[in-house]
Amino acid sequence: MNLGENNAYVIAGVLFLVSVVFFKLVWGFVAPNSRKRLPPVVKTFPLIGGLIRFLNGPVVMVREEYAKLGSVFTLNLLHRRITFFVGPDVSSHFFKAPESDLSQQEVYQFNVPTFGPGVVFDVDYSVRQEQFRFFTEALRVNKLRSYVDQMVLEAEDYFSKWGDSGTVDLKYELEHLIILTASRCLLGREVRDKLFDDVSALFHDLDNGMRPISVIFPYLPIPAHRQRDRARFRISEIFATIIKSRKCSGITEDDMLQCFIDSKYKNGRPTTEVEITGLLIAALFAGQHTSSITSTWTGAYLLKYNQYLSAALDEQKRLMKKYGDKVDHDILSEMDVLYRCIKEALRLHPPLIMLLRQSHSEFTVKTKEGIEYVIPKGHIVATSPAFANRLPSIYKDPDTYDPDRFSPGREEDKVAGAFSYISFGGGRHGCLGEPFAYLQIKAIWSHLLRNFDFELISPFPEIDWNAMVVGVKGEVMVRYKRRKLAVEE
Repeated sequence: MNLGENNAYVIAGVLFLVSVVFFKLVWGFVAPNSRKRLPPVVKTFPLIGGLIRFLNGPVVMVREEYAKLGSVFTLNLLHRRITFFVGPDVSSHFFKAPESDLSQQEVYQFNVPTFGPGVVFDVDYSVRQEQFRFFTEALRVNKLRSYVDQMVLEAEDYFSKWGDSGTVDLKYELEHLIILTASRCLLGREVRDKLFDDVSALFHDLDNGMRPISVIFPYLPIPAHRQRDRARFRISEIFATIIKSRKCSGITEDDMLQCFIDSKYKNGRPTTEVEITGLLIAALFAGQHTSSITSTWTGAYLLKYNQYLSAALDEQKRLMKKYGDKVDHDILSEMDVLYRCIKEALRLHPPLIMLLRQSHSEFTVKTKEGIEYVIPKGHIVATSPAFANRLPSIYKDPDTYDPDRFSPGREEDKVAGAFSYISFGGGRHGCLGEPFAYLQIKAIWSHLLRNFDFELISPFPEIDWNAMVVGVKGEVMVRYKRRKLAVEE
């Protein structure tokens, strides 16, 4: 082989290497995803397979796939991609990402026909943030103090109508009391005193118009949607009259309705009647189901586990010895045992079992095992409080009702860091009504513990997975007997 031939082979080899490098560089630009690690995908039948598994029970699906695929995985649902985050180690971006990266608006569009135009998910983020400010101002501590006084009066009045003994469906009774309380604190005196039956029936029609099919086709012309739209129109008429009457009379009230009437945007524009009505509907929907469901589960667990019922009764005795029969905002705030009983019921049974966001930009997430996944733009990102709240890596005996897991010294919800407990969401979109909900449930159960003995006579309730807001299935029958809680001197 002569020198010329050697040079030819060298040149050919160099050209080959240059070509390989050049090809890799070009491929890196034109096909960037080929180098990225995407989340594992749930195996399903083509087209509708993911939909069938999702509708058969999203929490069951999440549990099964978490065991197989880990804390990050994607479900192909028709033409959408839903990527699930399970556990606090991967949920940080979900709860802390700015709206420009992960937003609520697209995934919660099905609420617009119910809440109405110009509010919450029917407006851009900047307007929605101002409207959330209105909620925040309406739920400040000074407002909560006046709401608590009304909660206590409502509870005293409602249970005064019970006899000395009897049998009731606790679920029904608490649902009815909470809508009464919500009417007084949120919707206003006019609704509570004069229009409760009418407005309550209309809200029932609104609620009934929120079906699973509504999430995908919110404007489908089915009877439930037509009834929903008629109810929404009538509620708008009622509140337009109330708002005009208040403005003309100059009389103000201690309720959320008044807060929204008095609210103004940063540019000085006052809220409109349409906006006020929509904000009130959103507030009622956000709080009514959560409070009634959680108060029912709290009662069921207290009547099942005597040691926690005894601890809650002892706390009431201590506070009665200190303050007498008085109950107000500050006294409710001292009920730490009852708080933990409510919080544990809510850990086991969060009414919102799925939280969703729409991804507007690509981002990465790293699991506790050190695996880094790329989440593409356009994916829906989801997390499940119903599953995440029962992770054995965070909670000891996670399926067991144990309020003491939140007591000083244990605090299992804090050991794994932020977002270990997500019944109220967290981060940028944490529930603004959380303090209101706890106060409302405490006001109800402090009254019941002080004035009645109870016995659960129906089987311990099951979970109603078929409801949009997951609650208690069937009746929760209890036998009650009126008595005054004895306080030792």
